[in-house]
Amino acid sequence: MPNNTNDQNHRSTFSILFYLNRSKAKKSGKCPIMGRISVDGESTAFSTGLGILPQGWDAGRGLATGKSAEETGINKQIESYKSEIARHYKALLETRSYLTAESLKNALKGSGLKQNNTLIQEFAALVEEKKQVVGILVTSSTYVKYAVAYRHLKDFLRDKYGKPDIPLGQVDFAFIEAYAYYLKIDLQMASRTVNTNMKPLRTTIKRASNRGFIQQDPFFDYRPEKTTFKRRWLFMDEIESLMRVQMKRATANFVRDMFLFSTFTGIAYADLKNLQYENIQKQADGSLWIVLNRQKTGTASCIPLLPIPGSILEKYKNTTFAGENGIVFKLRTLENTDIQLKKIAQAAGIDKRLTFHVARHTYATQVCLLQGVPIETLSKMLGHKSIQTTQIYAKVTRTKINEDMTHLAKQIEGKYELSENTDEAYKLTIRNRKYSTN
Repeated sequence: MPNNTNDQNHRSTFSILFYLNRSKAKKSGKCPIMGRISVDGESTAFSTGLGILPQGWDAGRGLATGKSAEETGINKQIESYKSEIARHYKALLETRSYLTAESLKNALKGSGLKQNNTLIQEFAALVEEKKQVVGILVTSSTYVKYAVAYRHLKDFLRDKYGKPDIPLGQVDFAFIEAYAYYLKIDLQMASRTVNTNMKPLRTTIKRASNRGFIQQDPFFDYRPEKTTFKRRWLFMDEIESLMRVQMKRATANFVRDMFLFSTFTGIAYADLKNLQYENIQKQADGSLWIVLNRQKTGTASCIPLLPIPGSILEKYKNTTFAGENGIVFKLRTLENTDIQLKKIAQAAGIDKRLTFHVARHTYATQVCLLQGVPIETLSKMLGHKSIQTTQIYAKVTRTKINEDMTHLAKQIEGKYELSENTDEAYKLTIRNRKYSTN
């Protein structure tokens, strides 16, 4: 299907992909067949309403493999989808100055002409879309953020407007400012949390704009409050305390070991949860590396395995904490893990708010940069899209060095003094060297 269209006024590319959503398998074993439309690098997914057993699906062709009446019918419907999408693409390209994957999907659904859409209706549709692509295009934590933001917006409309919903046309700059104020003052959210809840609303508005439901962007003059936060990491003595502490429950010790695994690999929680044995690859020199694409950014991350995480791998093989179907570890939710870490920090005598992400910061600063690992190498291991992201760690590391040296200066103040006849002693030393060489 089609994939490049160019004309005198428009330069656009689009593609259609059909795939199985294996995370939504039904009791029968059948997985939903999803479609993904991509236009100029942006994509959106839609449900075909079809389902098939994984063994009857050709992922490369995006079609069913069998010859049965059911599988033949599935292939006919997929081809029908392709033809219809191509037809809508051509029509939209001729009638609009630009088009998006979202507008193409809505043309397919026949919803492109609806004009009575409301804010909550659009937001609910967006949340449902995120739910459908969890584990494919978004993480479960991202979906939760959208769902929480949706609930806050409904509460805002109820408390401040006395309505369950409003037309999209009533969403203006004043509405945006009032909602941001509500989140910050009424709900007492920090600036960073306000921004986290405003982003899904902004995405909803952009989505509605792409579909032609609103003409002006109410976010045009909105400037989110800039947030600064101090990245936390552990010092070496704190890492050692964590390694020595023993908790009463095996699950708590497992959480501690997972934190340490991340401390010496820099792997993020979402990637650790999905880590498979096939991601642990043996190199030509016999060393083991973790090689994966980060779930958050899709960028490659290549991490040489140090001895400590290597021993943790061996420790949990064939235990109740081992994963299934090739997954290395069986992790709980991030929220539960962070609760456990708080207790572990107290037991280890660490006076810091310990969350799982602190391990990644510790790897970047204490384990790598302070030990002389080049920032370019660290950027590749962390899987950052841009080295500018990694440079944040270099900045805080320089701050750390300055703090340590200031502390050292205070410690040695008054302990060392130059002799009053230093110059004379220096001259005598030079004379002695001169005579000794003659």
